Amino acid sequence: MNAQIEMNPEEVLRVKLEVLRREHRDLDDAIHALTVSGRGDQLALVRLKKQKLRLKDEIARLQDQLTPDIIA
Repeated sequence: MNAQIEMNPEEVLRVKLEVLRREHRDLDDAIHALTVSGRGDQLALVRLKKQKLRLKDEIARLQDQLTPDIIA
């Protein structure tokens, strides 16, 4: 039984969007944990924050692709 599941492009974008949102939340948790523990290396925190911003930009880009353009 080799059942193949095919997804349309919109479904693929939605799945990717959910994965990116999960990664964004995970980074937020990691940044919070490092900040609260006081053991966080400042360079590591800066890198995590930059990565979080990149994910936020990618999430916004995918959301724009999924939102239909409505001409008023």
